[in-house]
Amino acid sequence: MIRLLLDQGVPRSTASLLSEAGWDVMHVGDIGMSRSADTAILEYARLQNQILITLDADFHTLLATTNAPSPSVVRIRQEGLKGDVLARLILAIWPRIKHRIQDGAMVTVTEKSIRIRGLPLIPDPENTL
Repeated sequence: MIRLLLDQGVPRSTASLLSEAGWDVMHVGDIGMSRSADTAILEYARLQNQILITLDADFHTLLATTNAPSPSVVRIRQEGLKGDVLARLILAIWPRIKHRIQDGAMVTVTEKSIRIRGLPLIPDPENTL
């Protein structure tokens, strides 16, 4: 099952629409984390085995600077999307990212492209073949 955590900038209606599509979706505002630090939100998503959907670049920065292997984060770089449009966008891109995101990835979605970088950004040499 797809488990998502939507960050504060994502419309709450997106959660309802994705839930109707059969996804397990929570919004940070619905779990009392709307004012939480980005590090706390990342940790919550990691512990709950959720994929974070955000409009905020800070989450990718945190993953990169800590070389974290999880959680996967999808950053939508399209401002002003209404909840229904954003839900349709997430549903549309999912087939292209789902296999990579299961292993830990940073995904950036723009109007013209999808960029996927595996996590951790710098692999541990002791765990490579």
